Amino acid sequence: MRQLLALFLLFFGGTAAAVGYAYATVTIPDPNPTTLLQNNVYYWSDGTVLATDGSVNRQNISLSQVPADVRWDFIAAENASFYTDPGIDPKGILRAVADMAEGGSVQSGSTITQQFVKNTYLDQSQTLSRKFKELLISTKIGAGMTKEQILQGYLNTCFFGRQANGIQAAARMYYGLPAEKLDVSQGAFLAAAVNEPSLFQHVDSDPAAKAQAQARWSWVLDRMVKIGKLTPQQRARYAADGFPAPRKWTPGSGLTGETGYLVQLARSYIEAHDRTITDSSLSRGGYQIHTTFDRKKTAELARAVARVRKQRLDPAHRSVDRDVQVGAASVEPRTGRILAVYGGPGFDHAHYSDNADTSGVPVGSTFKPVVLAAALRHGAVLQPGKTPEPITPASRFNGDDGIKIKDQQGNYVADSKDPTGLLHQHNDTDQRWGYISLRKAMEQSVNTPYVQLGEDVGHGNVARTAQALGLRPGSLAAPSAGFYIGTSTPSAIRMAGVYATFAAKGMQTSPYSVTKVTHNGSALSGFTAPAPVRALPTAVAGNVTDVLRGVVARGTGTKAQALGRTAAGKTGTTDDFRSAWFIGYTPQLATSVVLFREDPKHPQLQSLVGVGGLQKVFGGDIPTEIWTQYMRDALAGLPDAPFPAPASLGRGTDEPGAPKPSSSAAPVKRGGKTGKRTTTTAAPTPGAPTTPKCRHHKCR
Repeated sequence: MRQLLALFLLFFGGTAAAVGYAYATVTIPDPNPTTLLQNNVYYWSDGTVLATDGSVNRQNISLSQVPADVRWDFIAAENASFYTDPGIDPKGILRAVADMAEGGSVQSGSTITQQFVKNTYLDQSQTLSRKFKELLISTKIGAGMTKEQILQGYLNTCFFGRQANGIQAAARMYYGLPAEKLDVSQGAFLAAAVNEPSLFQHVDSDPAAKAQAQARWSWVLDRMVKIGKLTPQQRARYAADGFPAPRKWTPGSGLTGETGYLVQLARSYIEAHDRTITDSSLSRGGYQIHTTFDRKKTAELARAVARVRKQRLDPAHRSVDRDVQVGAASVEPRTGRILAVYGGPGFDHAHYSDNADTSGVPVGSTFKPVVLAAALRHGAVLQPGKTPEPITPASRFNGDDGIKIKDQQGNYVADSKDPTGLLHQHNDTDQRWGYISLRKAMEQSVNTPYVQLGEDVGHGNVARTAQALGLRPGSLAAPSAGFYIGTSTPSAIRMAGVYATFAAKGMQTSPYSVTKVTHNGSALSGFTAPAPVRALPTAVAGNVTDVLRGVVARGTGTKAQALGRTAAGKTGTTDDFRSAWFIGYTPQLATSVVLFREDPKHPQLQSLVGVGGLQKVFGGDIPTEIWTQYMRDALAGLPDAPFPAPASLGRGTDEPGAPKPSSSAAPVKRGGKTGKRTTTTAAPTPGAPTTPKCRHHKCR
C-alpha cells in the first residue's frame, strides 16, 4: 500500500512539475495574421452600408461600443463565471476529459477566455495537445489581461455565420445595424449564433433552422434571468415582442452596379487627403468610411440612364450604338457634396473605368460659361495696347462663320492646318449671324464670338477663372483658340462642380465624397467638409446663371424645359461629334451628363455620328433627356426655387467693328466701320424673345 501511495505521489508530483514547467516556459504567441485582418465598410449618407471590401468581413470595435446588456447576453450564454474565474473552468475541463476518456471527440469545456485564445492565437483543430496549450495560454492571459480586454477580443474574433467575423460585422449582416444599436433580444440571437453559426445564417430561409434558433434564443434570455441580468417581467416583454428575425441574407453580392465606382471614388478621396492611407493599409482593413453619396439619387440617376438608353439606343440592330458610354455626376451647390454618379454599367460587367471621373473627354461648349465669367470679371482687351474694357452679356461680337481671330496685339491667330496659314474659326453652321450679343451666342452656341472673346480676355485670365471654379490645372488644354470652346478634358464631376458654383452665387466648394473616416474605431483627422470660398463676385455668377437660363428657355437646351421648373444649363458638342454634354442646375442641384463612344478594345474616342439613328448627336438631345429624367426624380417634392435676379453690371463694350445699336426694329446690318467702338446697356430683361427655338441638328 505504501508503495502504491508513493507511486501515486511520485506521478502526481511529476505531473504537477511538468505542468508547472510547461506553464513557466509557454509564451503567448503572436496573434494569427487572419485575426488582424478586417474589411473596410463604406456607408451611404444616411448611415446604411453601401459596400464592404477586403478578404475578411470584420470590423474591430471597442467594448464600449457594445451595449452592456448585449455583453451580458454572451456571458450568460457562454461563461456565466467570466468575471470571477481565472480564465479556465475546471468543471468544464473535467467533463471534457471524461468524454474523451470514453472515446468521444475532444470537447471544448471552454470559457470566454479560452475561446478568445483559440480564435486569436491558436487554430481550430480538436487535438489534446492543442487543448493543453489553450489551457496554459488561457491561464496566462487571464492573469495578464483585464476582463474587458479579453471580452473585447472575444467579441471581435467570434464567427457568427454569414461571413461575419466579430460582433460589428454580425450586427450588420443580421440586422443592418451597428453593434451599438443592438438591443438585448437581438444580442441574445447573436450570442446563440456563436454556438452554431452555419445553422443560424439560414434562419431567413430554412424553417427548421429558424425553429432551432428560436429555441436557443429563448434559452439565452432564460439564462439572463437566471444570472440576474433580466427580470422575469422584462423577459416576458421580450417574449411578447417575439423572435427578432434577422433580415434576408444575399451572400456574395459584391461591388455591382454603381457601387464599384462609388467605392473607387471614396478610396481615391481618402488616399489623397491622408497620405498615411495607402492601398496597402486599406488592404489590411479596419476603416469605416462615411460618404456623401445619396442612395436614392444614385438609383434614380442609374434608372434615368437605363431608360433613355432603352428608348434611344438599339445595339442589337445598330452597331454604332454598341460602344456608347454615359457618365454623369450630381453635386449639391451649397455644400459641394457629390450626391450621385453614373460611372458605367458596373464592375460586374467588366467596365472598370469610371465615366463620371474620367479625364479625357473634351467638354465642348459647356466651357463657354467659364469664358463668359472670366470676361465679366476681368474685362477684355479690345484694342491693342489698351486697358481691358468692361464686358456684359449684352456686349456684341461677330458671330459669322469662318471669321479670322485676332490676339490682344491685333495679330491674326495662326493655324498651320489652314491653307492661308491663319485661323478661320467655324461654327456648327454657316449661318450669317452678324454681330450678336454674348447672351444670344451662348443660347445658340455660336463659337466665333466666344473664341474672339477668349483671346481678348486672355488665356491666363480664363485658365485662372477655370481653376477658381474648381477645374484642375492638368485637365485644362494648352493655349489655343480651341481652348475657349472646350478642348479641355475635366471630368463630369468637376464640371458639375463648376456649374454648382454658378448656382451657389459664386461660392465654390470642391466636390467631395467622404465626410468621416475611422480606423479601428478611432476617428481620423483631415476629413472635415471643404469650406466654401469666393470664386466669382455674386453679380458675375448671377449674370452667368441668367444667360444660362436663356439656353434652356430659347436656346439649344430647350428639351430641359420638360423638367417643369426653373433651371439653367448649357449644351456642349465637340469636333467630329466625339462627345456630347449637357450640364444644368437648379438652386438645389447641379448635374452633368456626358455621352461619348469608345470601344473598350481600342481606348480612343470615336464619332457619335449615327448613334440613336441620328445624323448628328448634340448635347441638347440624348444627354439632355437623361438630365431631365433624373432631375425630375431627384427634385420631386422640393419647391421650384427661383434664382435671384441678376445684379446690373453697368454698361459693357462691343467688339470693334460692331455697328451702333439701332432703336428701330429692323435687323442689324453688317459692315460697321472697322475699329469704331460703341457701348451697350446691361443685359436685356430675362425672358425677352431673341431668337426662334433651335431646330434639329443646328442645336449645340
